[in-house]
Order: sequence, then C-alpha cells, then structure tokens
Amino acid sequence: MKTAFTNATIMTGTTIIQDATLLIENDKILQIGTDVDLSDAEVVDCKGSTITPGLIDPHSHAGIWGGDDTNDDDGNEVSEAITPYIRTLDSLYPEDVEFQDAIRGGVTTLGVTHGSANPIGGQVVVIKPIGLIADDMVIRAPAGIKMALGENPKRVGDRMKRAPTSRMGVAYLIRKTFYEVIEYAKEWEHFRTLFEIENAKPETDRKPLKEPKFDLGKEALVKVLNREIPIRCHAHRMDDIRTAIRLSEEFGYDLILDHSTEAYRIADEIISRGIPLNVGPVFGPRAKRELNRQTPATAGILIKKGATVSIMTDAPFNPQNNLRDLVIFAIREGLPQDRALETITINPAKVLGVEERVGSLEPSKDADLVFFDGDPWDARTHVVETWINGKRVYKRDGPYIPNPDNLDLES
Repeated sequence: MKTAFTNATIMTGTTIIQDATLLIENDKILQIGTDVDLSDAEVVDCKGSTITPGLIDPHSHAGIWGGDDTNDDDGNEVSEAITPYIRTLDSLYPEDVEFQDAIRGGVTTLGVTHGSANPIGGQVVVIKPIGLIADDMVIRAPAGIKMALGENPKRVGDRMKRAPTSRMGVAYLIRKTFYEVIEYAKEWEHFRTLFEIENAKPETDRKPLKEPKFDLGKEALVKVLNREIPIRCHAHRMDDIRTAIRLSEEFGYDLILDHSTEAYRIADEIISRGIPLNVGPVFGPRAKRELNRQTPATAGILIKKGATVSIMTDAPFNPQNNLRDLVIFAIREGLPQDRALETITINPAKVLGVEERVGSLEPSKDADLVFFDGDPWDARTHVVETWINGKRVYKRDGPYIPNPDNLDLES
C-alpha cells in the first residue's frame, strides 16, 4: 500500500524541501520531492506540518532500568568487574513505559546500553520501541561493547569489596583483559592452522587436536579487536577521555565516547583522531563531581570545531521523550540550528551502525517519520504523529496524561 504525505515541509536530514511530498510503500520510503507520482497512493494533506526522520537516541537505558524500584533494576551486572559476555538484549522489557515516552517524543530508534558499573561491560543493542517480543524489536546486535572509566566503576568496586577502586585500577583491568584476549585469539588461530594441516592429510594419518577453551566474553572482545564492533566508552572528565584514547590506541579498536562532558576541553585531541561523541545528558543535576563542568554548550563547541556529535538522553536520567528538548537547550547555547537535526538522526545512526536503514529520509530507507505541527526547534511545537516501519504508532490527542496501556505494542 502506498501513502503520500503532501504539502509538507520536509527535513530530510541533508536538506529542507518546502511544499513537498513524501511517498511510502509498506515499510519503506519510495520518493521525496515536489514532483512525485501519486498514482495508486492514499493522499494525506500535511499542510502546516513538518516531517523529519525518526529521531535516534544513541545512549538510553529504556527497557532495562526500573526507575525507583530497585527490585526491577536490570541496568548493571556487578558480580564481576569484567562482563563482556552479558547482552543488554537479555534484560530488555518491551512493556517499559519509557518506550511509550519514546514514540511520544518522536524517538523511533534507540541504542540501549546497560549502566556504567564495569570497566568492561556487555553488549549494546539497537532497537525500535515497538513490539511485545524483545527479539523482534532488534535491528542490530551487538552494536558495540560498553566500557566505563571514572567514578562509576571504582565506586561499584569499592562497594562490592573487589577491584577496581581507583582510576588506575580501572585502566589496569581493561589493559589486562585485552592482553588476555590477544593471547586467546592467538591460541584459536594456532589451533585453526593446525586443524587445516591435519585435515589436509589422509584420514588415517591425522592427529587428534584439543580445542582451546571457548570463552563467551573473550569472543565478544575479539570482535572489538577485529574492528567488527566499537567500544562505547563512558567518560566524563578530560583525564578519563584521554585514558579512553590511550587504551584505544594501545589495542587498535574503534572508540566512541559516551557522555563526553569535558570533551570541549580536549576537542583537538578527539577531532584529530576522528572519534565520534555522544554528548549528554546536557541538562540535569551535577550528581557527582565529574559533572562539575557539564554545560549545554558542549555539542555546539565540538561541532563548530569539526567533531561528529550525537546528543543522548541517558534515559531515564533525562526522560526519553525529551531528546528533542535537549537539542533545543544546545541550540540556545550555540549549536548551529542547521546542524541540529544531524545530532539526533544521521550521526547516531552511524554510531549505532544502522545508517543504511534509518537516520535520514531517503528512498529505500525505513519509513520512520515524525510529524510536527511547527518548527521542531520551537519548544512549543508538538510531535503530532510518529510512524515506525510505515505504521502510525502515536497520534497526539491532547495534553499528555500517563497511561502505559495507551501504547500499541503490537504495531
């Protein structure tokens, strides 16, 4: 089935087209422009509306963080310091009210991570916030391995009476683990070489070989060292950001910086290496000392210097539906408005490795759309409709009154 949205202001992610038409068929975008064939299409007049790509949050805890109920908190696995074998997907609760918040705010793709208790944590998952079965929500897994520097992992170590309890202890455990992974990969490579040699011999001449011990966590980190997936590193302070860079250069993996609170103080170090940044939360309390230099100006400073920046909610620490509002804060503090949309569309799509499907309005991409009743960068403007995979999953019908049962999870 084809649907044509006509007479809209369309912000594709790379350009703005006035009085334009966006044509979708089933779950994909077919065509965008001012001269679109409307044959066989249901026509929806969108005069007065602005259409953007579905918004993308690269760093959220939606679906795994239980709010104030600590018995419903699956956000961290603290039994060990190094846990690359865990998967955020296995904690994902599809009926979390934060997914209703997401679609109400126009957020159609989320990079869901666990918390920052571990120097090396587990595997990031990319989802769309609809569905009753977690596996059906996934569009990429794994999309990276979580790592954390600074106060969080050392505080948890101290509480659990185990290492690490200092920044140098955090770095040591990371370094030690990666050297163990290098040796693990060598053992398996050696085994595979011997296996090929033996397999080439006549069956009667082959020697039995013992496989090295299989390790789920090391297997995940081999993918990091092979640059199949990146490290997503929690780092606030300037010195922690520099440690993140130091470790990435020592082991040669792809690095993405999360939070990046003091990144503006070390911008040249980051930009010269082409490291993408997820910035945020840009609003909220300075709940720990490494947030003392937190400012909504960070994104604008970094983008003006040439960095690739995404803005994140860290939901529930900023509500999931407030992703656009965080960008508005950043615009007020210097983020160029013509660069604002990229921070919550194509840039996070690239960070999450899903830019071929989402992040901009282009033919063949997923029909994930947000309809606004005015300028998206005016805080008074509403999200009036959200579409995911070519289906409307949210329609505004007045002031928001919380009711988790309103969410059409089966869309």
